[in-house]
Amino acid sequence: MTKDLTSGKTLIQILNFSIPVLFGYLFQQFYNVVDTIIVGKSLGVEALAAVGATGSVNFLILGFCVGLCSGFAIPVAQSFGALDYRKMRRFLYNAEILAVGFSVAVTALTVIFCRPLLQMMQTPPDIIDRAVQYILIIFWGIPFIFLFNMVASILRAVGDSRTPLFFLVVSSILNIALDLVFILVFHWDVAGAALATVVSQGAAGVVCLFYMKRKFVILKLNHEDKVPDRTLMKSLCGAGIPMGLQYSITAIGAVVLQSSLNALGAAAVAAVTAAQRIQMFFNAPYDALGTTMATFGGQNAGARKWDRLKEGVFKSSLLGLIYSIISLGIMILFGRHLGMLFVDGGEAAIISDIHRYLVINGFFFFPLALVNIVRFMIQGMGFSSFAILSGVLEMIGRGAAAVFLVPAFGFAGVALAGPLAWILADVFLIPAFYYCLGRLRQTPVEERLVA
Repeated sequence: MTKDLTSGKTLIQILNFSIPVLFGYLFQQFYNVVDTIIVGKSLGVEALAAVGATGSVNFLILGFCVGLCSGFAIPVAQSFGALDYRKMRRFLYNAEILAVGFSVAVTALTVIFCRPLLQMMQTPPDIIDRAVQYILIIFWGIPFIFLFNMVASILRAVGDSRTPLFFLVVSSILNIALDLVFILVFHWDVAGAALATVVSQGAAGVVCLFYMKRKFVILKLNHEDKVPDRTLMKSLCGAGIPMGLQYSITAIGAVVLQSSLNALGAAAVAAVTAAQRIQMFFNAPYDALGTTMATFGGQNAGARKWDRLKEGVFKSSLLGLIYSIISLGIMILFGRHLGMLFVDGGEAAIISDIHRYLVINGFFFFPLALVNIVRFMIQGMGFSSFAILSGVLEMIGRGAAAVFLVPAFGFAGVALAGPLAWILADVFLIPAFYYCLGRLRQTPVEERLVA
């Protein structure tokens, strides 16, 4: 049930691995979109704005959790590519210990500082109580988020992108069903939407874990594998923490931008919330290519297949370019109609802002594709610290938009924040990839593998 990505036709390998990942992301975004539609249509614009006001905080915290789990899987992928299965299982056991510790610590901190953080972001008084109610439940569910993403990352590290897809589909369907029950039947307001997300994620994580333990013989831990090892934990943290921080540092810029957006009022927040839900759905292929590059880069770095690393970046970028052109056309032609999924047709100003946001971002989707492809490839190659630097540049881009573009151009300034962040990151990442590749060529494998 594992897949070796170190041989065979590169484009075919990338497509075979990334398509299940893509469907997983699409289903994940599908239930995010449905969740937002249900909230906006049944609870109104203020409820939609309350959920949207937590978006950057959500990204700040949960992005760290997801990045950490993805980083923990990199040494696993490298060991798998190097055919060192015993070390792979030892990495797995120590990653489990770290994931438990981090999940407890992050949950405690976020629950305590939830409201002060939203207040610091100037969340409008008329929506802050509902925003706190929503995000607090999400934060209590952080251990489930760790569980599912840790298991999914490990399975992808050994080449299985189909099993996480199956459980994401089940989780998405369950989430939608619970949304309808909790919001429309039980009338639990935005808390119902948050609880539906936590319950569905938890169920998927638990079942996926049991499935992995039973079906993946190569991942079954023996008694000698279950030994806490500080050296291995240090290596795991060296791969995971920079990857998690990259998400969080990027999100700091989003938090600063959210504060500027909040000052524009609830209608602007609602428009950006709806536009970002649509955009995340269309950006799923870029996320899938990024996830694929992390595993592809890890396995091929472990196997010392340098030419395949370059080929993987080039062919993935070509796929990203083709898709970016198609997406832009859809945004221009149908962006207004997509916006009407979230708010009533009478909200003409909000619908217009949604369309404007989507078109502005659509013109810069290819730089976004490169961010995902190159950054995750670099991380898979074992240079996770570079993720922090690219995240800093994204943070600077969004922060600059909040300080200069939003006061000057209002809502259009908010829409330009993402493109500015992506371009700044690409300016660093593209030469960084070639630098990292040169370092790999010069360094013996026993010194290069994260171990």
